[in-house]
Amino acid sequence: MRAIVVLSCLLLATPVLAQTPANPPPLPLPPWFVELDTAKKGEVSRADFLKYRMKSFDDLDANKDGKISLEEFLKLAEPPHMTDTPGGPNLEERRNRLRPAFQNLDTNGSGFIERAEAEAPIQMEFNQLDTDRDNKITEAELRLIMQRAQQRQEIERQQVEAERRKGLVALNDLIDMQMRDADKLDKNNDGKISQQEYLVLAGPADGPQSQGLLPFDIRKQLTLIKFQAIDTNKDGIIDRPELTAYAVKEFLETDTNKDRFLDQEEVKKFQEAEAAKIQELIKKLAPAAPPKPAPQPQPQRAPAPAPVAPSPVPQGTR
Repeated sequence: MRAIVVLSCLLLATPVLAQTPANPPPLPLPPWFVELDTAKKGEVSRADFLKYRMKSFDDLDANKDGKISLEEFLKLAEPPHMTDTPGGPNLEERRNRLRPAFQNLDTNGSGFIERAEAEAPIQMEFNQLDTDRDNKITEAELRLIMQRAQQRQEIERQQVEAERRKGLVALNDLIDMQMRDADKLDKNNDGKISQQEYLVLAGPADGPQSQGLLPFDIRKQLTLIKFQAIDTNKDGIIDRPELTAYAVKEFLETDTNKDRFLDQEEVKKFQEAEAAKIQELIKKLAPAAPPKPAPQPQPQRAPAPAPVAPSPVPQGTR
């Protein structure tokens, strides 16, 4: 594919700027500048730049008539310019890809790429690099252009990353959510959550709002188990360091692909695992059902309604 790069530099006015990482040391100058600056003056003249870029044109102009035919142009699809690669395009496919490029470069529609047509985009490229219009590309001009290109690439990279992160939860996001939930429970605003404050998550003990929930005693025990898991120093108080540590623990357990973000699928799997744990706890906490009496003949009557499934139990400060 080297020929495509050469061709784009020669005819398509694509600036040859080194691609670099986001925050590198001083950018290296592109090879063409180093090669042309033989006197080490830190500058390249317009004539030298044009001659260098037109080398490929001269190589393709096999009959030296000052113009490139379609047949000559399609030689770019052949070795040494391009070769077959596993899984890559074959010779005919490469030629078909070059045909539109030939048509774009043949601006006057003569069926040839004439020398003036080939030189025009090269002259435009030189003008873009020669910012002070003194017919020289200096090292300072080139480095400034490369630096600006690098800055644009970094901005684009950040935009792509920001787009990728939409809908994802970072560790700081999870900690913030935990703290906001904790502040709602901290009724006396002392920066801590007592056991009594935390038990609000168990829900109402009785009344209409408790309808359809698990028995209050079981909900209370589940809430206390969660409280004790967060209260690592067992002083009966949950403070901010303990909340932060618990959030980190949950984050690491949930971030199964270790990319430092939680996606919807990871959160879903974590919630399903937590729900399964709670169901196991409920089985242990629920009193054993009394043995059923031996069936007795009963008169025919309507079947009893199906029991209402209990709603999910609050799982504590998340």
